[in-house]
Amino acid sequence: MTDEPNHEPGDAEPAKAEVGVGPWEGEWPEGDHWDPDLLADGDRRNVLDKYRYWKHEAIVAELDSRRHNFHVAIENWQHDLNIGTVVRTANAFLAKEVHIIGRRRWNRRGAMVTDRYQHVRHHPTVADFVQWANGEGLAIIGIDIFPDSVPLETYELPRDCVLVFGQEGPGLTPEVHEAAVATLSIEQFGSTRSINAASAAAIAMHAWVRRHVFGQQV
Repeated sequence: MTDEPNHEPGDAEPAKAEVGVGPWEGEWPEGDHWDPDLLADGDRRNVLDKYRYWKHEAIVAELDSRRHNFHVAIENWQHDLNIGTVVRTANAFLAKEVHIIGRRRWNRRGAMVTDRYQHVRHHPTVADFVQWANGEGLAIIGIDIFPDSVPLETYELPRDCVLVFGQEGPGLTPEVHEAAVATLSIEQFGSTRSINAASAAAIAMHAWVRRHVFGQQV
């Protein structure tokens, strides 16, 4: 049994609630971070309430002042549609940067405009990415199912690391697998062999946050 709609055929569709806030009411606040256009016209962006009416660059600067130490990378050889969702999740968990390995173009729809507030860097090849990560002193941690993978649930994630995800289907390339200091698998209990890259990325990022923000032991 399903719920029936509470309006009759031909009735007007219910009005959708507006996102954000309208023009600032009263005397305008002082400070360089306020955006005069948003104060005058309203702020309909997908941002936290504390950032309402802020300039875009002011929001990014505030986020930069407290970003976490982990990075996220995803391989993009076949225009993976998960990338936008990974970027959105990386913004939610305040990753330092997101790295796209392979094709530069990616579908931004899933990012829900969060890529404007999240630093995204492109690496044309795995070799370029590995050279950059080594130069930054970051441990490359692959997330995939390999014979030598160890459970994410029991692995001590390093503070300074980059979590790397493969494409939907083929997973991580052999080049990334070889360059990784460890590859981690996510324990599953159903009939499917794997979960998609966007879901795996969210689980792995949250594992880092639990360990290094909340101090939870593995």
